[in-house]
Amino acid sequence: MGCYDCCMKCLGGVPYCSLVATMLCFSGIALFCGCGHQALTETERLIETYFARNLQDYITLAYLIQYFQYVIYGLASFFFLYCIVLLAEGFYTTSAAKQTFGEFRSTLCGRCLSSTFILITYLLVVVWLLVFAFSALPVYFFYNMAATCHTITVLTETPASINQLCIDARQYGLLPWNAMPGKACGMTLSTVCKTREFRLTYDLYIAAFAGAGITLLALLTYMVSTTYNFALLRYLGRKGIGTRC
Repeated sequence: MGCYDCCMKCLGGVPYCSLVATMLCFSGIALFCGCGHQALTETERLIETYFARNLQDYITLAYLIQYFQYVIYGLASFFFLYCIVLLAEGFYTTSAAKQTFGEFRSTLCGRCLSSTFILITYLLVVVWLLVFAFSALPVYFFYNMAATCHTITVLTETPASINQLCIDARQYGLLPWNAMPGKACGMTLSTVCKTREFRLTYDLYIAAFAGAGITLLALLTYMVSTTYNFALLRYLGRKGIGTRC
């Protein structure tokens, strides 16, 4: 066998669908976790500086932000390991690998493992759909804030109407209703929108939202890949190509 044929067989044994999903998953999780973690930190600073004067008003929010940051650490670790495992499962069950390594057998353990991965990946897709929707909420909040600031800029010649334009953090559940001031109005709100913290936080939330979408796409790709792998193993099992564990 020549070097070219050997290389072609090796490349033919690569599960490209799982490989693409792994790359998407790594990039999506990196965006979501990295940008989301920093965005939460910047959000706490904005609330502390412009929307709350008393520590007791935002202490609950600070604890929630800290909790979500720990969750982000766990998500990053879990998805890194899970993507590696799914990629290894893709290498194991790809039909090209069967042709390359003649000792390949479709075992009962292999079919059970593939069906388990299908179930886990399906559950992850459902859960991540909720995460994806949840990650859109801060983007919506900052979008409304930026839109209100744009309106204030347009109406600078009528100060009376400007002061009626406000963003109330209490309406979004970020602060309790007795928090003071709890909102920013008029030129104060316009000043907030011009700060580096606001622009950075807004961009970070958009990046985290995009990362959540990329991760969802990766999970859907994994689900297609694992379903195909399971169908392949069942087909081999029906053909009698190895049924022992």
